[in-house]
This record gives sequence, structure tokens and C-alpha cells, in this order.
Amino acid sequence: MEVNNSQDKIPTSKVARATRFIGTGAKVGSNYIRYYVKKAFDPTTDKSELDKANAKDIYQAMSELKGSALKMAQMLAMDRSLLPTEYIQEFQKAQYKATPLSGPLIVQTFKRTIGKSPYELFDTFEEKAVNAASIGQVHWATKNGKKLAVKIQYPGVADSVVSDLKLVKPFALRLMNVKESDIKPYFDEIQTKLLEEADYRAEVKNSMFIAEKCSHLPNLHFPTYYPEWSSDRVIVMDWVDGTPLVEFLKSETPQDVRNLIGQALWDFYDFQMHHLRLLHADPHPGNFFVTPENKLGIIDFGCVKSVPEDFYHRYFALLEDENFHNADAMARRLKEVEILNDQSSEEEIRFFTKTFQLMLGYLKKPFESDAFDFGNDSYIREIMEQGEKIGSSPEARKYSAARGSRHILYINRAYFGLFSILNQLKAEIKTTNSYTKK
Repeated sequence: MEVNNSQDKIPTSKVARATRFIGTGAKVGSNYIRYYVKKAFDPTTDKSELDKANAKDIYQAMSELKGSALKMAQMLAMDRSLLPTEYIQEFQKAQYKATPLSGPLIVQTFKRTIGKSPYELFDTFEEKAVNAASIGQVHWATKNGKKLAVKIQYPGVADSVVSDLKLVKPFALRLMNVKESDIKPYFDEIQTKLLEEADYRAEVKNSMFIAEKCSHLPNLHFPTYYPEWSSDRVIVMDWVDGTPLVEFLKSETPQDVRNLIGQALWDFYDFQMHHLRLLHADPHPGNFFVTPENKLGIIDFGCVKSVPEDFYHRYFALLEDENFHNADAMARRLKEVEILNDQSSEEEIRFFTKTFQLMLGYLKKPFESDAFDFGNDSYIREIMEQGEKIGSSPEARKYSAARGSRHILYINRAYFGLFSILNQLKAEIKTTNSYTKK
């Protein structure tokens, strides 16, 4: 997938990045004024026009800034029940269509972090990016007869994580319609993971570890990594030939092949969670390929969530029948994952117990039989509709549905992303090796 346009500069100072956000805020304000003026003369004016204009302006700013700003757009786009459709459609570009930086700027970045130009290190190096995402972009290279992918981090990303999140937070609060205090633990967790994601040496280490531990799983392909040619801002690995999953999902590939890819993805996540206590916590289509041999290629381990052993058992205890079907037991378990606490009122306990029994019922479904058809659109649609209904309820606004241990954020993100991709694959999955069947 080639990228045609390029960006010649990127704001790296806190002042320059803040100025870009302020300008976007002004544009959004202007969009609201135009919308309300138009609606005054034409009451039938659809709010989707406002959402589309705002989404385009906000995404444009995030795309120019790269890094944490663009990563937030990517994360928001993964939950189709969280934002209006217009935002989802625009923000999804962050998964695979970000505007890359120009070749000369990338070469400068490479020299600063490696000490050599890519032309000195590799036999050949293509300045034009073949893919661009939120944190970095990928270039094609060769060395010693090997075809390589060289991922180069955008300048200023690692140094601007904290300040960027402070700038992005007001937009996120407004889009999600929540209070800052409600989501502070989650923003803290996001900040921690983004700082980790900006450390490419850690990503190489994670990649090599998980690839080794999951090498026995069928129909998976992991590239070889080259730490000796990598740095904290550059990753060098084997090139993965194949079709990006985002394009594969749109193809007319026979369903048996789609099931094969879906099964590989399911087995990969199942083994990570229940055996490694680690999760590839960025399950969007831009991080996967389908090889010519119909194997699932996994190419990005920047966001890996380590699941503490005690929290793992508390989280999955929520799905066990003796807890799930008993309101009192469920309430006790919800305290263990910090959804409820000793100060929770009886009304609050009833609301969250009922809510989690409903939503966890959807999470349980794939585990309750030997096979599950994720191609059933009504399953995903019900999850989104119920999530929307609960989120807009008076009780959710009163008690704030944004609560729970910080560990929940990336675990839920991983499972929602997994289920979403399996739904797009229309895959029927064998779940006989899953946690609840052990």
C-alpha cells in the first residue's frame, strides 16, 4: 500500500503543537456557529453535517501533529459505539492512511538516532514511505539480500506524549461527554502505554518475546527483528509480503480462508491472555497482514499490555457462572475490579450489577459453545446499541460509567478490537481451547 502525498515538516515544540490545537478549536467553534445559523433558517438541518466538518478539522490537526494526538484518534475510532459515525469514518484513517513525512525529513531523523544515513546502513533504501501510522512510518530497504521493513518514529513523538494528551483531553471529554475526573485513571494508563510505545527498543524486545512464545500456534507469521540495526526510534525487521488486513477485509476471499485467518487471530489472543498474561493491545486491521500462504502476519507490538496475575483472576471471575448469575456475588466481584466500592449506594450497586450482567453476557457468548459465528451482525449490533443505551441513561450520567481498574481499559480494548475484526471477517471460530472451557 503506497502513500502518495507527504508532509514536509512537523510541529515538535510544545508551543507550536499547542498553537495548532488552538487553531483547531477555533475552527470547531466556527463550525458550530454555521450549524446553528443554518438550523435557525432550516430546522431540518442534519447534525451529521456539523459532525462531519468537526471530525475532518480535528483529524487534520491530529494527522499533522502525529504521535499521541493521532494515536488518540485511532483509539477512539476502534469503538464504533463511542462516537458519531462521521467521527469514526474520519478517525479510522489513523489506522492506515496517515499522511507520511517527506523522505528528506525522515533521513534527517534516521541520522540523528542511528548516527548514519539509511543509505550508509542499507544496500538500498526507499525514501518514499510505503505506510504511515500514528507513531511512525515504514520504508522499504534491503541488506545482505534481505528485504526489510524500516519503521522510523516521527520526530518529537516521545518528548510530546504528556503535553499532547493535555491538549487532546478537552476534545476527548467533549466527544465522549464525560467529566475529567471520570477518566483520569484511563488517561494515566494511556499516557503510560504511549510512553512505552514510543520506546522502539522495548517494542523489539516485546516482538521477539511474543513471537517466540507463540511460534507453535498455527497459521501465524512473525517477521524476524534485527536489534543490531535498530534503536530507540528505528525498528528494522523482515518485510512481510502479503495483503494488509484492512484490504483483505474488503476482498471477495472465500469464507473458508476468512475463517482460517479469523481462527489464527482468535488463537493468538487466547494464548496471549490465558498463558502469557500479555496482550497485543492494539488490534486494528492496520497491524496485520495476510501472507500469500494465507497466514496472519503480525507486524506491530508497540502497544503490549501486561496483565497482573491477581487482576487476571478477578477479571475472568466475573464470567464464572456462580458470580455471573448471582447479583450479590457479582457485586462483590465488581468491587474487586474497582467498578464498585464500599461507599457505593444500593441504587448504584443495582445499576452496575445489572449493567455488567448484561454486557458481560455478550462477552461470554463466544466462550459458551464449541464454535461461535462472529459473522452474525446482530451480535455486534446489540453490543453497540446496548452500550449506547447504557451510556446515555440517567444512571450512567449520575454515577459515571467511566470507572474501574486502569487495567480494564486495554483488556476491553483488545477484546472489542478482536471481536470487531472477527465480525468484519464474518468468521466462524472454534473456541474449544478457550479459558472458560479449561
